[in-house]
Amino acid sequence: MSQELSFTHSQFAHCESGVTSTLFSAYGFKISEPMAFGITSALTFVYLPFVKVNNLPLIAYRSLPKSIINTISKVLHVTMEKRSYKDEHQANEELKSLTKEGKLVGLQTSVYYLPYFPKDMRFHFNAHNLLVYGMEGEEYLISDPVFEEAVKCSQDGLTKARFAKGVFAPKGFLYYPKTMPQSVDMHSALKKAIVKNAKSMLTPFPFAGVKGMRRLAKKIESLQTETNTRYVKNYLTHIVRMQEEIGTGGGGFRFLYAAFLEEAKTYGLNAEVLTEASELIVKSGNTLREFALYCVEGSRKIEKLDTQKIAAKLVEASEYEEKAFRVLKNL
Repeated sequence: MSQELSFTHSQFAHCESGVTSTLFSAYGFKISEPMAFGITSALTFVYLPFVKVNNLPLIAYRSLPKSIINTISKVLHVTMEKRSYKDEHQANEELKSLTKEGKLVGLQTSVYYLPYFPKDMRFHFNAHNLLVYGMEGEEYLISDPVFEEAVKCSQDGLTKARFAKGVFAPKGFLYYPKTMPQSVDMHSALKKAIVKNAKSMLTPFPFAGVKGMRRLAKKIESLQTETNTRYVKNYLTHIVRMQEEIGTGGGGFRFLYAAFLEEAKTYGLNAEVLTEASELIVKSGNTLREFALYCVEGSRKIEKLDTQKIAAKLVEASEYEEKAFRVLKNL
């Protein structure tokens, strides 16, 4: 593959889909962020009360970290170079070598240890993706999709971020495409991806998809009789954090998916169905944002807590999504 890459830093809504868009476009396969997100069936909802994050349940609005990178290579038949490391020195040397070759390289990192992040934006999240596009002296040149402009990062800072410990530990994970397809049957790939996503959102498993949203709504309702107000506040705050701070937020992922459905119309799929579903997904995104506001309000004014009102908003979002994915399932 030629190393004459056409690379422009861009800011995106979400790191993994944004990095994938820039990376694949630079290596010769132009793809938008919504397309990278949608064609990998990345939209989801998961509520797992038996998996704890800070002693509170895991709640997710998108598929697992790395799933976009791993899935898109299969969907588009792209050969990816992926490396993980135990040795920090080896990881640094190989990254330097790749930058000297002119390669644009994706990295998984921890937000908390990246020195160019403002302190109030740092938290322990080990699945933040960024691109390295060169070196200047002893600093790496970085395209971070969170930031408006490209940034620089010291070797020490980047190494700490690449080898952070904990859940989703990056282990120096590095990736870039080795080969790109000459052509892709986008009509077929999109149809499969949309139907797959619809099935996952309509799964009978009670902790995932629209059933998972309703399961969480029932849990929220039960908080009305909880006497430990500190627990209630923490629970509601945790929901908002999992929705609005991890990735681009629950509502934001819905808007991304709706944009993907609109773009999918240009590949000859049923435009009427895609439009109807897109509008419903947008309604869900707006409703999820209202839901987050209700959670914040409930945690701050615990004496006026109305868990039925909060839960009803989440159920409303689940109803929009059920309608949308029932339509899409038969695309």
